Amino acid sequence: MIGKFIGELKRRNVFRAAVLYGGGVWVISQGISELTGSLGLPEESTKWFMIASLIGFPFWLAASWFFELTAEGIKRESDISAEARAGKSNRKTDLMIIGVLAVAVVLLLTDRLVEGSGSASPKAQTMALDNSIAVLPFENESGDKEQQYFSDGLSEGFIIALSRLDGLRVINRKSSFMFRDSKKSDADIAAKLGVSHLLEGSVRRIGNTVRISATLSKSSDGTTLWADSFDRPYQDLFAVQDQIVAQVAEALKAKLKLTSDAKPEQSDRPPSGNLQAYDAYMQAHAAAATNARKAIALYDKAIGFDPKYGVAYAMKARALIDIVSGGLTGDAADQALQEAEQAVAQAQRLAPSQAATHIARGWLLTLRDFSWKEGEAEFRQAVALAPEDGDALYMLGVARASQGDLQQAVALTQRALKQDPLDANWYRWLVAYLMPLGQLDAASSALAKAIELEPNALYNHHLQTIIEVVRKDPAAAQKAAALEPAGPWQDFALALAAQIGVDRVAADTQLKACITRYPEGWAFQIAQLYAVRGEPDAMFEWLDRALKDHDSGMQSLLYDALLLRYRNDPRYAELAKAAGLPWPPETETVNARRE
Repeated sequence: MIGKFIGELKRRNVFRAAVLYGGGVWVISQGISELTGSLGLPEESTKWFMIASLIGFPFWLAASWFFELTAEGIKRESDISAEARAGKSNRKTDLMIIGVLAVAVVLLLTDRLVEGSGSASPKAQTMALDNSIAVLPFENESGDKEQQYFSDGLSEGFIIALSRLDGLRVINRKSSFMFRDSKKSDADIAAKLGVSHLLEGSVRRIGNTVRISATLSKSSDGTTLWADSFDRPYQDLFAVQDQIVAQVAEALKAKLKLTSDAKPEQSDRPPSGNLQAYDAYMQAHAAAATNARKAIALYDKAIGFDPKYGVAYAMKARALIDIVSGGLTGDAADQALQEAEQAVAQAQRLAPSQAATHIARGWLLTLRDFSWKEGEAEFRQAVALAPEDGDALYMLGVARASQGDLQQAVALTQRALKQDPLDANWYRWLVAYLMPLGQLDAASSALAKAIELEPNALYNHHLQTIIEVVRKDPAAAQKAAALEPAGPWQDFALALAAQIGVDRVAADTQLKACITRYPEGWAFQIAQLYAVRGEPDAMFEWLDRALKDHDSGMQSLLYDALLLRYRNDPRYAELAKAAGLPWPPETETVNARRE
């Protein structure tokens, strides 16, 4: 009985039809997967196509039982003679199967070739890992915690100097310094940072004497490649730094075949060699992350000791801009930006070949003037001067995203993360770029990394809320919003989640609460709420206000995942042009979904 049924399936070409269906579904699914981002299709398109195909499969088999594809078209099986079935109809089906399988083979080969050209070979990846080093923060053995800035400053000096070795990837300060006082093994630290060599040591500064001990090791097996200790008068600090760098470089060059001085020289030292100026600069740099105002005063102190200290002017400008971007408004903000402009002008005059100068000027041009193109040119110059400076790469990524080039923004941010693989903030920016590309799963993965690195940071769960809003999942959005620390970002996250919920009274209440609580400085976020509500008139009204207020949110106009649904509205183009942004965007890879 079963044998007879199988024979009938063969006679009616049901097996051929099944193979043709499966091959066709696979080929189409691959096409959808490849084109999802560029066509603006939802990220789940491939999944839903596969589900629909599975549902349709039994119907296809049933149709193949009753109907047959012939040279004259589709006919009922009962109307076809045995001779015709055994001849052209079978051959036509076979040719279709061969065609589908040929396309499948081409897709597979293309995928392999693309993977081969887009990623390094295992040998190349191994070489890239071998040519890498992290400088861990040197231990402060002076017995005075107030001297921590000094040992940190020396460590960063080594990072800057080693970055000049062509072919050597040097991890930037932020990620390396996360392992201060770490109990992890060198092998674990190196694995986290993605490097094969570590430079570590200690510094003791007592009176006018400095003792520096340093060790260069291979992280895989702990082999010491070089080690030495130096006792020098404090006034010989720069000389001993140079000596250590030279000896480390020689040890690395002998092993890795590196060349030196192939990159433009970057330095945080005062041109006069004034150690008091350098000491104040190191104190300022240590304070900048947590107390920008204190850092500004210390940069001024460094400049007082050496009025030609161009890098100190550049870093002072960045600290001033930091204060403004952190929420300073009104006359105080105007005064800070004016001081930043003066500091940038001095940095340009005194240190035009330093990447820090161009980063500061680029940031000022974009934040204050909305001069996106001019700002990008400065960031490009910074990258040219310091190709491995994570800040320069990250800022160039921001500049490209502001002009709609999200693919390049993603690539630049990923390059920055190779230099500072543990910078949570850069992962958050990566999330912002991936969402409008429709890559929500990748965005979630990047955000998970940011949360792992900084679990209590502001904005983490606000971003997660936006992802869930784009996915149209009210429950998940509400859950994410509740996890955001109390404050403005949580209030706006809760309001966003409410807008896609069924409780319209709650949605209205949350919206009004945000407008009442945050009448200034949050126009862009209120516009996002109206976008999610589906009220474009109110959205554009608040965006006009954001433009008038010089709201920093305007730099994300061309890649905001919530606003872009209205990009085909003529008012969107007018607004972009008014903000000095290119229209149409410089790339059309942005997801242009519109409800």
